Formats: sequence, structure tokens, C-alpha cells
Amino acid sequence: MRISLAYGRHGLPVELPPGTEVVEPERALGLPDESNALRTALRAPRGARPLRNLARPSDRVTIVVPDSTRPAPTRRVLPAVLAELDGIPSERITILIATGLHRAARSDEVDALLGAEVVRRYGIVCHNARDDAQLVDLGATASGRPVLVNRTYMQADVRITVGLVEPHFFAGFSGGAKLILPGVAGAASVLRNHDAELIGHPQARWGARAGNPIFTEQREAARRAGCEFSVNVLVNADRQITAVFAGALEAAHDAACDEALRVAMRPVAAPYDVVVTSNSGYPLDLNLYQAVKGMSAASAIVRPGGHIVIAAECSEGAGHGDFAAMLHEHASPAEMLRAIQASGHVRPDQWQNQVFAQILQRATVHVFAGGLSHLEIEAAHCRPCPDVSTRVRALAQNGARVCALPRGPETIPYVRAA
Repeated sequence: MRISLAYGRHGLPVELPPGTEVVEPERALGLPDESNALRTALRAPRGARPLRNLARPSDRVTIVVPDSTRPAPTRRVLPAVLAELDGIPSERITILIATGLHRAARSDEVDALLGAEVVRRYGIVCHNARDDAQLVDLGATASGRPVLVNRTYMQADVRITVGLVEPHFFAGFSGGAKLILPGVAGAASVLRNHDAELIGHPQARWGARAGNPIFTEQREAARRAGCEFSVNVLVNADRQITAVFAGALEAAHDAACDEALRVAMRPVAAPYDVVVTSNSGYPLDLNLYQAVKGMSAASAIVRPGGHIVIAAECSEGAGHGDFAAMLHEHASPAEMLRAIQASGHVRPDQWQNQVFAQILQRATVHVFAGGLSHLEIEAAHCRPCPDVSTRVRALAQNGARVCALPRGPETIPYVRAA
């Protein structure tokens, strides 16, 4: 059976054993007229006034957008949003790039993300979570976690978020309040929102909202900060926009989450011996840090002691310094997990290490990555995989059950209850 895994920019053809079960998200069609769909959603929003009626010419407007680590079609959505604000002088509109704790966007990435015309006409600010001068202290959540939010965002009269909604492996879903925390929050807020206690909670998982403490904290932080309007889109495998939900932050985001859940969640009858996956290709497979998401999707349906084979290009290597450093500091996944859970101090990226360690304790992970050496893969407690087809064929002997997730975490599989 020949299939193509989402890998880098061009995909990776692989030959899998006969009988392999292929699990993919619903093939949602792109909207026939994206511009019209966006305009309609912005003018008939959920729980809010139409966007063009929200801002006055004297208002300061800040529009929050995700950084380039997210496959959001920001460049296609922004013109529709800005068109609804055409009565506002361009110098009073700021585009705020929500980097969370990611590195700052390079100038070429900003141009690609927003388009040269937007960069030329509007002020662009890249959030820096570690710059205290950029932050406003809004107190603490009910659990005592600090809420620090970008000053440019807080000083605006009209705050707008523009995001992509898809299931997230511990926050439940992307988009919505996640644009504020972690998107434009201070480092202390991000670290506490991603601490070992919350990451280890059983409801901190793909597609979970009710009872998910990370999702709950993000919503609480967003309420404290305020948000006048939110735009949420869904996309298909071809990055075409398939749905638009706009309006009040929670109402619009909930509607988008419902649709994303319907499209992405796929039941299987029983766990598999081998699960082949990807990390949805570029830009989501830029590094090993991001590839943990693809492993996480596979781990939901692999049997304990089974095998996960992931193809992720990792053109930027392991990524995130603390993530890579923690892999080298511990002799085994079990030791790494004990260290994270025992420490009262939260390190940047430890949440990814925590999820990664939990996966590695459940299954053996085999990594095919053009951007990583075999030594780097072994240092991450994984097995190098020179060829996906050959490795899967070797693992699938003696009647092993094999499943493939060609689109990686765009599909959220789960074992159907008996």
C-alpha cells in the first residue's frame, strides 16, 4: 500500500504493509469565495457588534495574529479584517505577532506572514514575553497563577484576535484565548500555564475543553485582559479556509472548536502495534519540539509497548534550547519525567519534554528526519529510522496491526469505548 505522509513542503511517499488502516480527517472543502465568507462573518458575528461598528477613527486598534510556527492563513484573513476598519487611520492600527515563548519572527518571516503591503502600511510589533517593559500585570487567576499581558495589547481601545482553530495536544484547541495566553502573555504566565501539574492533568489533552485546566486558565486570562472581537478560521490539508467564525471571543471560538472536533476526531476499534505518523508537514515539522504533537496523536491509539514511526523534516533541528538541553540531561524518559514532576521550578519548554517522556514510556519512537543526525535522534531517546517503508515492514511481521496517520495531528484518533 503506497501513501504519502505530510513531510516538509513536498511530502514523503512510503510503502506500507497490506492491511494497514489509514485514518485521516474529514476532507473538508475549501470555501468557494473566502473573501465573501470572511466579510459575511465579520458583519454578522456571534455575540458581538459587527467589526466595522466597533472602532471609531480616534481609537487605537491592536490585531493579534499567530507567528509563523502556525499554519494559519493570516495573510488571506487580514485584508478582510482591515477592510472593515477602513475608517481608522493606518497609524492607529498595530499588528501584534503572538510569539508566546517562541523566538522573535525574522523580517522575511513577517513579510511572508502578513504580506509586504500590510507591513508597509501598519505598525508591526513582535511580542517579547521576557521584556518586563512590554508587560502589564493583571493580577492572578483563581488558582493563583500570574496574568501578565502585552502592554500594546492592553493599551488598545479595540483588541482583535485572528487565529487558526485546530485540536491541540494539551490545551484542547488552538485559537481563541490561546492568542492571549500564551500568545501575548509574559514568560511567568506561560510557564505557570504549562507547569507539570497542569500538563499532567488527565483532561489536558487533544480536543478537551470541559475540565481541562489549561484551557480554563487561558480563558480566565483572556477575560481579565479583554478582547472586543475574535476571528477564527479552519483550514483543510491544502490550507484552504473551510469555515469562519467571528464575534465575541468565547462564542466564536466555541463554535469553531465544535466544527474542528467534528472534522478531526476519528474513532478506531482497538490499539495498534505500529502507528505511522507525520507532523502535518511544513511549517509544523520544522523541529523535533513541534514533532512531539504528531507523536502525541499516535500515542492515543498505540498499544503499550508498541511502536510509533514518525516522519518530520526537522529542518531547524531539535529546536527550542531548553527542550534539547533537557533531553541530554537525563539518561532515560523515566528519569526526565521524575525530574520534571519533582521540581517546583518551571523551565521553558519542559511541558514538551513532559509529554514526550510520557509518550516514550508508552511506546518506542522511531524518527525519520532529514534535519537530524542519528546521534541527535538517539540523544532524544528515540531510534533513528533511515527508511520509513523498511522500518515499518520489519516491525509489522507476525500479524502486527498497523495504522497510518498521513496528516499527523490534523487527525485526532481515539479508541472507541467497548
